[in-house]
Amino acid sequence: MSSPIQNNKVAELLQNRGVVAPKPANSSPTAGTDFSAILSDRLKVSNHAKTRLESRDIQLDEAKWERVLGGIEKAAQKGAKESLVMIDDIALVVSVRNRTVITAVDQQHLKENVFTNIDSAVIV
Repeated sequence: MSSPIQNNKVAELLQNRGVVAPKPANSSPTAGTDFSAILSDRLKVSNHAKTRLESRDIQLDEAKWERVLGGIEKAAQKGAKESLVMIDDIALVVSVRNRTVITAVDQQHLKENVFTNIDSAVIV
């Protein structure tokens, strides 16, 4: 029953468990990089949200993503399902249950905008 692992990627991950690869110094979560690599499995960003982040030139560094995650945790503790997370001058609509950013809006596009299908708002 103790056969060797056949999946090379899984074997590599198990072998390097606990070792964190350094991040490039000039990496930016919205500069075309892989969001799943940056946020691991803690938060997903939908393709629509990625497009909005890039087209509106919305830049969120690691500290801001951590604030967003904190807001999502607060919303989850209150039983929220779909939440508007406001961080500085950026609004993110997030599926709290799926931990997925659905869309992103910057200050320029916030005026006269109506957010639907949300049950909560968190300002972080």
